[in-house]
Amino acid sequence: MSDPGPHKAGGLLKGRLGEAVDGALARASVSVGYDCRLARHDLAGSRAHARMLAKAGLVSGEELAAIESGLDVLARDVDAGRMVWDEALEDVHMNLEKALTDLIGPAGAKLHTARSRNDQVALDERLFLIEASGRVGALLRDLRAALVERASGAGAAPMPGYTHLQRAQPILLAHHLLAYFQMLSRDQQRLADLGPRLAVMPLGSGALAGTGLPILPLEVASELGLSPLAQNSLDAVASRDHLMEFLSFGAILMVHLSRLAEDIVLWCSSEFGFASLPDSLSTTSSMMPQKKNPDGAELMRGKAGRAIGNLVSLLATVKGLPMSYNRDLQEDKEPLFDTVETLELVLPLAAQMVRGLVFDLERLRAAADDPYVAATDLADHLVLKGLPFRQAHAAVGALVARAMARGVPLRDIGAESLREFCPQADPDVLGALDLDSLLAARSSTPGGTAPASVGRQLEEAKRALEIEAAAADLPGKPGA
Repeated sequence: MSDPGPHKAGGLLKGRLGEAVDGALARASVSVGYDCRLARHDLAGSRAHARMLAKAGLVSGEELAAIESGLDVLARDVDAGRMVWDEALEDVHMNLEKALTDLIGPAGAKLHTARSRNDQVALDERLFLIEASGRVGALLRDLRAALVERASGAGAAPMPGYTHLQRAQPILLAHHLLAYFQMLSRDQQRLADLGPRLAVMPLGSGALAGTGLPILPLEVASELGLSPLAQNSLDAVASRDHLMEFLSFGAILMVHLSRLAEDIVLWCSSEFGFASLPDSLSTTSSMMPQKKNPDGAELMRGKAGRAIGNLVSLLATVKGLPMSYNRDLQEDKEPLFDTVETLELVLPLAAQMVRGLVFDLERLRAAADDPYVAATDLADHLVLKGLPFRQAHAAVGALVARAMARGVPLRDIGAESLREFCPQADPDVLGALDLDSLLAARSSTPGGTAPASVGRQLEEAKRALEIEAAAADLPGKPGA
């Protein structure tokens, strides 16, 4: 069959028994402006469905050949952007079916045998999300790899750790970066966990009750790489919890990325001065030429709201729906598409920023060597001497107040003040409160900030990425 070029699908939206519908309803019913993004997946499902119909004896071999040839033409037009979408036909499914019938004649009209748009869109969305999850999973792994690269390169460089955005205790820069690795690793696992629930085969459920025609749904599932078959036809066409799971994953991931973005904004500020971004990842002011703004981080932080809103939108849409399919579910696609687009935009940007950050290690070390961050370690020393922690806390608090009043670091408070407030302490303990000793002391906690602990965390992170990269090459692992 020759390729006739672009297709213009025609027709009018009809009401029950052919009566024309109101213009406002017609406009509200149109979804092809956005669900055309499902075209490739709709064509893949149609091809598998047509082959199954032929095996079941519901279309002839000649009709199958015509259908497959026509689907090839439509696939080329979709890929090349030549397909002309007609709003009068409402959605991507009817547009493609009409275009196919215009191409090959009556055989095209047989393609809808034993299926409804209800199970058709359920299949399309699953195929779309399996593919999108694979792309998002790969981008997320790359960001996590970037964090591991920077943590590995940071060595034993210290920085201040914060609670309440106040300097709390010294930590390693690598420890801070690996904290985000752990957050994002849980996101990666959430996406991988969704894989089996995505790969359910809904086609054959019809509008809601299945079909009486002798179909072979296992044939379609096998060709599309899906397993198992949906166990309830009502549930198959009515449920969108797999989409809600993905949107939940996306919202949590974007919240984590927003927190990373906030750290980058703070680190790159003049007040902190811990890091800077290259000019290629910054912008300037339209008015103040000296400005170097971390716009990428700010945009990443801002876009978290979109992902959160998309999850809430779909939850609100589905929460009051009776069984089974309802037209409200037309509203499931835009939040899904938007979250996928947002993640595919933000994840590479985040990886670039992580790789592009230039840390001021001297400034980080100076900030980590805060005059009073050793207070907890001194209290721990008193605990080892038999003092209850609450008493140790109070004693060291009083000693810190004395040091602040004198304007000296805690380790320079002197033996006399130490004996006054902390008589149980060894006289030479103040000399052991240097920065490197404070960091090394955190070795009892496997996930702590001691260089040895962080080294183990780093090796485990590298091994995890290697295992995931191997698993991602296996079929049926969209988010591994």
